[in-house]
Order: sequence, then structure tokens, then C-alpha cells
Amino acid sequence: PVGPKMWLWKRTLTFSGVFLLQMGWGDLGVFGEPSKETPNLDQMAAEGMLFLDFYTANPLCSPSRAALLTGRLPVRNGFYTTNGHARNAYTPQDIVGGIPDSELLLPELLKKAGYVNKIIGKWHLGHRPQFHPLKHGFDEWFGSPNCHFGPYDNRERPNIPVYRDWEMIGRYYEDFKIDLKTGEANLTQLYLQEALDFISKQQASQQPFFLYWAIDATHAPVYASKQFLGTSQRGLYGDAVREIDDSVGKILKHLQQLGISENTFVFFTSDNGAALISAPRQGGSNGPFLCGKQTTFEGGMREPAIAWWPGHIPAGRVSRQLGSVMDLFSTSLSLAGLQPPADRQIDGIDLLPVILQGQLIDRPIFYYRGNELMAVRAGLYKAHYWTWSNSWEEHGKGIDFCPGQSVSGVTTHTQEEHTYLPLLFHLGRDPGEKFPLSFASEEYQRAVERISGLLQQHKATLVPGQPQLNVCDQAVMNWAPPGCEKLGKCLKVPESDPKKCSWPH
Repeated sequence: PVGPKMWLWKRTLTFSGVFLLQMGWGDLGVFGEPSKETPNLDQMAAEGMLFLDFYTANPLCSPSRAALLTGRLPVRNGFYTTNGHARNAYTPQDIVGGIPDSELLLPELLKKAGYVNKIIGKWHLGHRPQFHPLKHGFDEWFGSPNCHFGPYDNRERPNIPVYRDWEMIGRYYEDFKIDLKTGEANLTQLYLQEALDFISKQQASQQPFFLYWAIDATHAPVYASKQFLGTSQRGLYGDAVREIDDSVGKILKHLQQLGISENTFVFFTSDNGAALISAPRQGGSNGPFLCGKQTTFEGGMREPAIAWWPGHIPAGRVSRQLGSVMDLFSTSLSLAGLQPPADRQIDGIDLLPVILQGQLIDRPIFYYRGNELMAVRAGLYKAHYWTWSNSWEEHGKGIDFCPGQSVSGVTTHTQEEHTYLPLLFHLGRDPGEKFPLSFASEEYQRAVERISGLLQQHKATLVPGQPQLNVCDQAVMNWAPPGCEKLGKCLKVPESDPKKCSWPH
């Protein structure tokens, strides 16, 4: 019977894994990437469920990670800015804000079911002490509060720290080498070994655990270990993808060797679409979709997604369910036998009926850019209420989020409002969003009427959170993180000078 089995799974499930990085929908062989250099991820899909219509909650890293861990849209959890209309904002070193204490993160809730929680890699939800991941439900951390940008001179801007739990153990480019000329760095191997060791430790103690493996090798400046450099047909970016694929394969094999794969739910996805601005050498592929990271076109927000749970998910399944990274919050709680918080709006849904029984749940997808709802998808129809790629000024500097993909009236360089006559696309016939439906057609009228109703329902429940990404201050950068004294790596903190952050995109 389904009931008792579901109860048994919830009680014995030992791991809920999320692999989050900056990769495009078209980067995997299973999605049609011609070089077929992701055999382990392709095998993961063959053994589990592949999602064709899975989305991030924002086309940029920090807000999408906040959405994943809270189950809530960034406009609700505060990971947005009001400094400009429809601007992408994140958590650079000088950001003052971060994940608020009022938000309940997935690891905090999993603790109630006895889980031990670890984050490996990029946190990106604020780097000041009150935003530390171990203050928000994680028990262990090996990684960094920011991406591996640099190197910096430690005078105008400090090099970014790498943490072991509460204290930094070094800085990128100083103690953790990244060769910008060759792209060589062994960070992915360090992150892999951390994952394997953590899994072994928890299995030995029969402890249920949650591992959030948030590596960043495919984020420019792209890096790979020496043994993977020059091995891909796709250049340095392909080298990084191959190493990630190999790492995923080793993690899955490790679970099988330990005999816990059937008690292990693993999910692979990305935090936003591939960054076409750094392509081709340091950017990936978004397949047939329009544009990339930073935009609310399909290439910026539709992600590769694979669910793997041997013995429970039938092999070789493909789902057309509209999914979101926020669903991993609700689904993980369900697997742990927990209920989502009832005192707040949760945007994620429980995907277990989809994953285990092949059901389809009717739900919309909301495409936000900063404080603006740009588009809504329902079924196969997507309505754009605002369009914008980036400004003419930024585009003139060579910043292009849609290289080679200009679509007249769609990939606009001024913010264009379509509130009264939204641009409507049928994503089944036109996944590249090139041919808007005729305003006069009956098909247009029916689809827009339905989407308008969903939009009104959404706005009726929308209470924006306090924006966390408005204020920047050089004094809050990583000058003197905890642990710097032991290493002799504390830097002089400049005087505080808070200002409005500038978000050009």
C-alpha cells in the first residue's frame, strides 16, 4: 500500500541532495548537447526522472538560492532591490543585507526530523556574521560566502575567504589557487572529497542528512582540475562540465557502495541559465531557448533537472511537469515527514506525486526580475508583461545577454511594458520565443484570459519582504572574517560609507 510505504520512506530517508551550479539546459547530453560529454548525468537521468520544464525562481544566483532554501519567491524573502525597476541584484562583497532571520530555511526545518545538514561550496546569501549558514540551520560548511572572483589587491578589495564551519581557512588565489591563464584549480576535487567524507560519516552513524553541494566551477572565471583540462570538445567550459559530471557520478556510486542509494533522494539542477555573456569559452548552452542568465526569457530561467532515487523512481521517466527550485523545499520536507510552515506563503509545491506516481499538477510559473513580475507561464503559454534584456548603454559596452538572438520587439534594450496587451508565446510550437501570437486570435484571447486570472490571484497574496539588496558599504567586505587572526590574514577595515547599490541590469 502507498500509505505505509510512504511512511517508511519518510522515516528511513537519509539524504536529500541538491547540486546547484551555473549550467544551461543545453549543457547535458540527455538534452541534446552534441559532444555527449556528460555520461554520468545522462545515466542519472536514465535511472531516474528527467524534467523538461523546470525553472529557477530568478535569473541570477543569490535570489534563486534564497528561493531554493526558503521555498519562497525572492520578492517575498527579501532577495531583491528597489533601487531600480526590474534590476537583478545579488550579494557581492560590499552588500549589507542577507537572508533575514525571519525566513525559515530548509535545513532549519529538517533539524526537527533529526537531520545533519552540510553546505559545500557557494553560500551567496550574505557574508556578515548574522547571515552565516551555520546560523540558519546548517551544521557544517566548507566553501565560500561569494563566488571565486579575483584576485584582488587586499587594499581596495579583499580576496574572498573560504570557510571551514565558523572560521575562514584561507582566501581564493592565495591559499586556494586558481590559475586564470590556464583555468586550473582543484576546488571541485576538494568539494567532491568533502561530499564523499560527509556521506560516509553520516552513514556510519546511521544519521539522516541533507547535503547541499553548491559548486561554482562553471561560473566565470571557469576552472577545472589539471586532469580535466583540455579534455573537452567544448573548451575550458566543457572541461569544467566534464569534471562536474565525473564528480556527480562518483557521489552516486558512493551512495550505492555504501548501500544507501535506495534511502537517498538526489536532485540535480542549476541556479540560473548559462551565462551567454561569457560564451563560448566560459559560457554554456541554453539549447533552443532565448537568451541567458540575467533575463526572464526561457534561456535565463529554464534549467536542467534530474531526480534520482533508485527503487522508488521508475527508471527512464520524463516529466512535463512545470517545476521550480522552490519545489525542492516542499518536496524535501514531505520526504522527511514534515509540513511546510503555515504562517507564510510558500511558493514551492510537493513534487512527490509527480516523481512517484507520474501525476501532473496544474500550476503557474512566475518569472521575476528584481521587484517586477516580468512574465507568467501556464501550461504551454507564456505571457510577457515586461520585456528587457539590458540597456543600450550596457549593450554598447559589449555586455550581451542574447548574443546572436535578437528578436524584434522581444529582446528589447529599453524596458517595455505590455501590461494591457501581453506578448504571448506557445512554448510547445515556439520554444525560442520568436513568434508572438496574434493579439486578434481566439487562441490569444483564451490563453491571456486564463493567465490574467492567475496573475490576479498571485498579486492578491503578494506581500513583498523588506529588500535586502539595496545598501552597499565597503566596510562590510571580507576584510577580517572570523578565523583571520589565526592565519595572520586580517586586513584593515575601512570607515563605513553606506550607499545605494548600483544594479545596471
